[in-house]
Amino acid sequence: MSASVLDRNVIRLTAAQALAGANATVVYATGALIGDMLAPDKALATLPITIFVVGMATCTLPAGAIAQRYGRRPVFMLGALCGVLVGLLAALGIVLSSFPIFCVAMLFGGAYAAVVLSFRFAAAECVAPERRAKALSFVMAGGVLAGILGPQTVTLTMNLWPTHLFAATYIAGAGIAVLSAIVLAGVRLPAVKASDAGGGRPLPEIFRQPRLITAMLCGVISYTLMNFLMTSAPLAMHHHGLPLAASNLALQWHVIAMYGPSFFTGSLITRFGPGKIVLAGLALIAAAAIVGITGMEVGHFWVSMVLLGIGWNFGFVGASAMVLECHRPEERTRVQAMNDFVVFGAMVMGSFASGGLLNHYGWEVICWLALPPVAVAAATLMASEAARRRAGATRAA
Repeated sequence: MSASVLDRNVIRLTAAQALAGANATVVYATGALIGDMLAPDKALATLPITIFVVGMATCTLPAGAIAQRYGRRPVFMLGALCGVLVGLLAALGIVLSSFPIFCVAMLFGGAYAAVVLSFRFAAAECVAPERRAKALSFVMAGGVLAGILGPQTVTLTMNLWPTHLFAATYIAGAGIAVLSAIVLAGVRLPAVKASDAGGGRPLPEIFRQPRLITAMLCGVISYTLMNFLMTSAPLAMHHHGLPLAASNLALQWHVIAMYGPSFFTGSLITRFGPGKIVLAGLALIAAAAIVGITGMEVGHFWVSMVLLGIGWNFGFVGASAMVLECHRPEERTRVQAMNDFVVFGAMVMGSFASGGLLNHYGWEVICWLALPPVAVAAATLMASEAARRRAGATRAA
């Protein structure tokens, strides 16, 4: 496959990331608010987001198995179908005031989001090894448009069906998923090799690697804390009487901050190594929590969400680059799927806990709880990097 075809694939995956990522942004912008409207108990307001994360976790291993046997394109198309279903079912749940139907829709939404996040690894397969971090990062940069498209879709459509707030938003989301599928139909990835179907080391051996354990821990904490704080923020702003438009704008800039750095994150990883970039990301997530503790004005939420977005980008993209260092080509789909399964599975606990904690203890406690996990991840990463430097010095000697 020629370099120009591979580069076109990266561009298509980036465009698909932009479109499909808008659906996840819509869910995060509205899921807790709709849950607050439909749930029989206000403590269940964030349950739809939790089910969304459950969908992400449960989809990763089956999607990885299908990709390993048949290639990634069938997985991409199945994901797009889930994107259409989440839009239509969520709209139906809103119209019927059915909390269970809306929650079922979120399950499909999570499956779609998990497939979308696999675009980053697909892009890494399209380029030479020395360009993998940049390709992975470039695809993630497509989320910048998602950060604009998602919240603007909410703002422009939420009142189009006056008697059913947000119903038209999810119908529009189904249309966006169709557009993403059209873009993905033109992706041409390397063919699956027969030797890849069952090759490679046993999973227990692979996952005993200290480098991979550290990468997964940092990925888990970066993504879980981002989800924990982002899920709570729109509802916290609502509880403090801040306007919905301000909440949408906060989420828009948060998502832009999540993906905007991807234009240069790959270059930073190449220059400084993924470990230092992940450490910077963890520091920014801690800063986001500290800003959240200091006040409840619109400006505090906006600054906190922007710092959180940049921190997630450095932490998650850097951890993903570390994962790429820990597997052989024939092991890639199994290892990547298992990594995402662990990351998204851990997110379930944080997502579910956020609603009850916010309702009982408030936003400040949510922010305080984010700090200890950051410290654990940072300490583990620094110990791992120090061990690698010592091992490298021993080999050199």
